[in-house]
Amino acid sequence: MHIGVAGLGGMGAAIAARLMEAGYQVTVWNRNAAKTKPLVDAGAKRAATPAELASAVEVAITILTDGAAIEAVYNGPSGMMSGTVKGKLFIEMSTVAPKVETDLAAKVRAKGASLVECPVGGSIAPARQGKLLGLMGAEPADAERAKPILTQLCRRLEHCGPVGTGAQMKLAINLPLMVAWQAYGEAFAICRDVGWEPKRLLDLFVDTNGANPALKNRAEMIVTMMEGRDPGPTTFSIANAVKDLHIMLDTGTSKGIDMPVVKGTLSSFEEANKNGFGGGDGARQSVYWAQRKKS
Repeated sequence: MHIGVAGLGGMGAAIAARLMEAGYQVTVWNRNAAKTKPLVDAGAKRAATPAELASAVEVAITILTDGAAIEAVYNGPSGMMSGTVKGKLFIEMSTVAPKVETDLAAKVRAKGASLVECPVGGSIAPARQGKLLGLMGAEPADAERAKPILTQLCRRLEHCGPVGTGAQMKLAINLPLMVAWQAYGEAFAICRDVGWEPKRLLDLFVDTNGANPALKNRAEMIVTMMEGRDPGPTTFSIANAVKDLHIMLDTGTSKGIDMPVVKGTLSSFEEANKNGFGGGDGARQSVYWAQRKKS
């Protein structure tokens, strides 16, 4: 099977590499063509435009920044919907508002193609290992068609319901994590004047009931950041967290849900973002707040 991947950020590149290792023929496209080089060097083909990618493949996967990027890649002048795509399957894996996915599905179906949304939980390393958490929204027949591909990427694949429900579930599972990074920062700040070294502090927190898996996995990274050393590559940034928190708030508000915890967390992440920490890993929010000096 020939699969296309459009959008080669860290996750998109990892997904493309994983599919190549699984034996699929892969064609890639990215707005910045330089990002296609490692995959092309490894055997992938390069498409010059999203339209060219869609015409060349049976299945196209997209994992993009936001709704505007999705609109451009699918419905722009050289977008994937600009050519004949009847019978093709599109798998949309971005983290966006549910309405973005439902609106896109209608446009894809109008062209005689099918859309499955499948935002994922996990970062670059799990993507390369095929250990993501997949949250699929699709019609039953489309879900069955997508499963053989998505099971190569996901350790657990849940069919949440029709298109839009995958986005809802992705926002829901991300919400406690964003809140937790802020909560850990406030907790670390409370005991800042106790004078413990970062490693001792994190060893204690990891050994408590309040430690979630993310804290356990990133404890060493947090120690490194607290000590002022380079923590290595970012997997999910504070800037991306700000984007997702805005979507969570808007989605909750549209459903008549009060979101006081999200509002407070968003305000705190926005402060870190505005103060130059947007490119840092989400776990840096805990360090930022722990070391923050109120002006």
